[in-house]
Amino acid sequence: MGLQEVWFILIAVLFTGYFILEGFDFGVGMHFPVLGRGKTESADTRRRVLLNTIGPVWDGNEVWLITAGGALFAAFPEWYATLFSGFYLPLLLILLALIVRVCAIEWRGKIDDPVWRRRCDWGIIFGSWVPAVLWGVAFANIVRGVAIDADKQYVGGFFALLNPYALLGGVTTALVFALHGAVFIALKTSGDIRTDAVRLSRRLSIPTVLVAGSFVVWTQLAYGKTWTLILVAVAAAALLAVVALVAAEREGWAFVFTTVAIAATIVLLFAALFPNVMPSTLDPAWSLTIENASSSAYTLKIMTWAAVAVTPVVLLYQGWTYWVFRQRISTSHIPPSIGLKIGTK
Repeated sequence: MGLQEVWFILIAVLFTGYFILEGFDFGVGMHFPVLGRGKTESADTRRRVLLNTIGPVWDGNEVWLITAGGALFAAFPEWYATLFSGFYLPLLLILLALIVRVCAIEWRGKIDDPVWRRRCDWGIIFGSWVPAVLWGVAFANIVRGVAIDADKQYVGGFFALLNPYALLGGVTTALVFALHGAVFIALKTSGDIRTDAVRLSRRLSIPTVLVAGSFVVWTQLAYGKTWTLILVAVAAAALLAVVALVAAEREGWAFVFTTVAIAATIVLLFAALFPNVMPSTLDPAWSLTIENASSSAYTLKIMTWAAVAVTPVVLLYQGWTYWVFRQRISTSHIPPSIGLKIGTK
């Protein structure tokens, strides 16, 4: 195995980690309108509980995307250039949504005003739903192939990306992240919010199995290899296990299996893509591959040594963070707001 294959695998691992970790982050924000509604507690208190489930980890989860983008730029610059120029509009929408989400999460508690908080809540909802859908659309198009010419330029339009397979990919990631997030909320909370999250997980589990199962089967039939049938089976078995586990209120194991399902699906996409990194629908000879899109051997070697030195430290630190903040929280843990009052000096 050469360094080109190694870095293709590492990029797949980084995106898999990103979708697993940021997937439940998105899911939490996607459920603000449902699980954030007040019952015995105020809606604001419930939404603060939801935010606190991801509060210590959400920004660390985004580092996986930054690292994946940096690795893509350094290891496969031609892939990076064609992807970011050809998918400019959807990636720009993802970036804007992530910026809105970051600002809304960080600033929501700075001002003690219901209108301010409501606007931030909509920012969190928007910043969670848009990437959840568009990441599926983007990766489905990468696997399906796009119009790349002999100069390695994308020559299709925006609406060419909205094909049936890609749209199914977008619905799949949205539903999987929503289920992943609901199970995570059930795992991290207690009381009424946990009860509501378990109930929501049950409602989401069957549609998610049907839609994600259809996408995985389509991927296998159209783009998969013989051995990737194993990944299809793993993803399907994991999703079916989630259905049974949420019905039994075993949210810990359910979260394990939503994680397995996401990992198996992303690995399937990268396995179906290999050895291409962006297939051309105009002429297979114009496709970007790990050979014609990669950096020099020397660059890959330097990157490999840097990754070997830094990656274990990052993984240990992030794992320690999750361990420290492993306890469940409830509305009783939420103190009064200390944000600034509008109109005060």
